[in-house]
Amino acid sequence: MSDSQKYLSIFAPSTAEERTRNFVSYWEFSQKHSGMLFEEEKNLENKMRILKKYQDNPVRARKPLADPDVFYRNYVKLTDDPATLDRKTLLLTCIYKFARHEWVGISGAWDAVPSLAESKTITDKISRVHLAEEFCHKRLFEEMLRTFHLDKVEWIPLGPAASAVYRFFPKLPETVMSPPAFVTELMGITFYQHLDRLFDDVLDDEPEARDRCRALLHEIMVDELAHIGQRRNFLGPLGIKVSQWILTPLFRMFYRDIPEIGLLFDTDRMIAEGKAFDFSTIPDELMDRTWVPSYCRA
Repeated sequence: MSDSQKYLSIFAPSTAEERTRNFVSYWEFSQKHSGMLFEEEKNLENKMRILKKYQDNPVRARKPLADPDVFYRNYVKLTDDPATLDRKTLLLTCIYKFARHEWVGISGAWDAVPSLAESKTITDKISRVHLAEEFCHKRLFEEMLRTFHLDKVEWIPLGPAASAVYRFFPKLPETVMSPPAFVTELMGITFYQHLDRLFDDVLDDEPEARDRCRALLHEIMVDELAHIGQRRNFLGPLGIKVSQWILTPLFRMFYRDIPEIGLLFDTDRMIAEGKAFDFSTIPDELMDRTWVPSYCRA
């Protein structure tokens, strides 16, 4: 069987019974994959161990950025003429901005989702651990930036309007929230795939730093792949149609808020790949570590 035949579209149909079984399967995977949840620290046992492994064996770029002040001047908001920024700086400001959006979104959701002890349903438990995994991603992104000697990064909230949207979004009914939540996960893995490819180009002069950034990114991607399937599992036939309708405008709206994405990537290709996603483009070594819904397997 060829790779293209291993998986079905992420938009493949499913029955309610299948989705119920898949929630149980995902919860079992999640417990083994991430380990015990520490609520106060918004952290997970196995994720803490993985991050410590990288921190105990740090890799730092041999050549710091030509002008770190340019990064710090532009990492929250792009203020300089982009034509004056080298691609490595653009790449790193892009990574920060993407991670910042993720951080603001999960921070808003954390207070709206019951703690693990208060969770009464398996989906509440899944959502709580999912959010904790996303907080762990922020820490991995921080380590990625530290690889390039960027140790003074601060996590700045978005503006009042955007922050209010992120706080309000988790309070919507599940049927309303699920399609855009699923599309944002799909947007995340599409971005990470393109980021992975870009490392070979932009970081070719720093092979050790490139490989460390890729290893950190792959830790994130393993989770994100499982999150796509998990969020997909909330969707019935109508939710699938809504997700397909909103995919292009939601991708474009998000990209507009991070101008570096348009400067570094082919956004039309990213949208096309999001529409066609079926796990077949993911390396086997990542697929072996993640979770896929049963109805997305051929």
